[in-house]
Amino acid sequence: MEKQAAAQRMSELRAEIERHNRLYYQEDRPEITDAEYDLLFRELLALEEQHPDLATPSSPTRRVGSAPLEKFAQLRHRVPMLSLENAFTEAEIAEFDERVKRFLGMAGDREIEYVCEPKMDGLAVELVYEDGIFSVGSTRGDGFTGEEITRNLKTVRSIPLRLATDTPPNLLEMRGEVYLPLAPFQRLNAEREEAGEPPFANPRNAAAGSLRQLDSRITARRPLSIFCYAPGMVEGAEFTSQSHFLATIKTWGLPVNPLIRTVAGITGITDYYREMLAQRESLPYEIDGVVVKVDSFSLQRELGEKSRSPRWAVAVKFPPRQAVTLVEDIIPQVGRTGVVTPVAHLRPVVVSGVMVSRATLHNWEEMEKKDIRIGDTVVVERAGDVIPAVVRVLTEKRTGAERHLPIPASCPECGSEVVKIPEEVAVRCLGLSCPAQIRESIIHFASRRAMDIEGLGDKFIEQLLRLKLVRNVADLYSLTQEDFMQFERMGDKLAENLLNAIAASRERELSRFIYALGIRHVGEHTAKLLANAFGSIHNLAKASEEELLAIREVGPQVAQSIRTFFHNRDNMEVVERLLAAGVTPSVTEKKVGGRFTGKTFVFTGTLTRFTRDDAKKLVEDEGGHAAGSVSKKTDYVVAGEEAGSKLEKARQLGVKVLTEDEFLAMLES
Repeated sequence: MEKQAAAQRMSELRAEIERHNRLYYQEDRPEITDAEYDLLFRELLALEEQHPDLATPSSPTRRVGSAPLEKFAQLRHRVPMLSLENAFTEAEIAEFDERVKRFLGMAGDREIEYVCEPKMDGLAVELVYEDGIFSVGSTRGDGFTGEEITRNLKTVRSIPLRLATDTPPNLLEMRGEVYLPLAPFQRLNAEREEAGEPPFANPRNAAAGSLRQLDSRITARRPLSIFCYAPGMVEGAEFTSQSHFLATIKTWGLPVNPLIRTVAGITGITDYYREMLAQRESLPYEIDGVVVKVDSFSLQRELGEKSRSPRWAVAVKFPPRQAVTLVEDIIPQVGRTGVVTPVAHLRPVVVSGVMVSRATLHNWEEMEKKDIRIGDTVVVERAGDVIPAVVRVLTEKRTGAERHLPIPASCPECGSEVVKIPEEVAVRCLGLSCPAQIRESIIHFASRRAMDIEGLGDKFIEQLLRLKLVRNVADLYSLTQEDFMQFERMGDKLAENLLNAIAASRERELSRFIYALGIRHVGEHTAKLLANAFGSIHNLAKASEEELLAIREVGPQVAQSIRTFFHNRDNMEVVERLLAAGVTPSVTEKKVGGRFTGKTFVFTGTLTRFTRDDAKKLVEDEGGHAAGSVSKKTDYVVAGEEAGSKLEKARQLGVKVLTEDEFLAMLES
């Protein structure tokens, strides 16, 4: 490329990369995938290597991350938080190993020890411990200055506020990655869509958005976690290697990914890379590659750093989980709260080994922003959600026959008016008797975390509605065996089982009953707060806005939603019919003087005798507390099969470990 053309292209790339940095790091709304960003970055890097005289000090290739947000105080890192050079193929892994040996003057056949770890797709942070006490925390920011978010980081339960050692270092700067596990991410996005809020693009953006809340109570409600991986400045402790450092901080109570491994040479790295790539889909969190580091700290110091990355480490990216296909149609879909969502029906395509035929478009604003039309050729990606998302449109493949889908004037299910709610992205059906809303509300009511009507799945509920046997959830309790015998392929035993499951659901905790009603903005956690505060469904129904707002985690939007629900005559009629049918919600109280009063349990590994929810209830019914992490205050850890880091931490702290059988024996004694 001629020098003038190269200068023009480099200028365009710098502007485009800076724009995407701002969208990704500061606004948490990326427009392109990591793979597409990497292509832009590598193109600029290659041009700068070809024309070093055209490189500028302010180039994105000379920076890390982005500038801190002005709404947070700025905090200077004592040791810069550099980013890593990327590799994308096994050949590039081999090149990294060769560069390291060449720089160190080592023979080609000598094997270097490396530490390999999963590359978490989260937000990089720094935790500062002074004399073992967590004092301040910040984001990476531009690598030199980050955003001070100490209060929000203190809500992340896996971050210890005090190191578990009697001889802590005077100063420990700990680098780690805060992430949101996949299951909570999917629940959070579902709640946001039902509330008419824009969903997060991926778990990384959800974690970043959670940590950048000005109100730390919002952060506290999101189950963030962290893995620690590297030191900044350390005073009062010495480490010989990365593996020595990780083993030590683990004993201090800092979370370390259990999949981290020390390997020998290029063969060890490639074997680890292939293993993590194979495990990628089964992990409970998002990873987008592996990180490889020279283990020896003395060799790291000898290798040193380049302008923006260390020579002793590399991030090996996984192939993107994407595919190209055609949008054959866009169908509006109605949820249980009346939100109408556009769903893309795709020409079936395999993405990461899964056949995909649908993709969520979230809402009309999102669809219009990406300019997605019926007939478009699109890139779809599976990134942390069960239903894939459309990443972008290949506009160059348009023929002119593509069509927009406007917001429908009426509900596709019931024909009622559809409106755009002010200050929301949601489009809602106003029909109180909308079949889609009734269907979704019954599915939610019968779900495991609500009234737990075992066996009453989507297909049976569809038949109940088609046969007009139910109009709302209260009708479930007046069904007979003869009603179920009208179903296709229904036998006496199955009908009897369904009736028994419905009967058993009459006795559920008040919190589950409140959650089952499907009140907007009221999830499981809020339902428990309401049950404990009011003690009965009638007390909750009569509660004033002031009484609701007196509950610490209930804000004006939630209070208004609860008031609106119970002031609706049809809703109260359904509630009264449920109570008249024998549904008796009870408040679960901790048993005073129970077997486990004052005791804290942690459950880990794969449990075979009971579920986690069952275990938690067994403990709480006997006056105990079921915690999510192990600490010095933990009394017992109940370990199932394949127990990991929690079991190791329990042994390090001397916490008593029980098998499932031993736990049940203790319960029965």
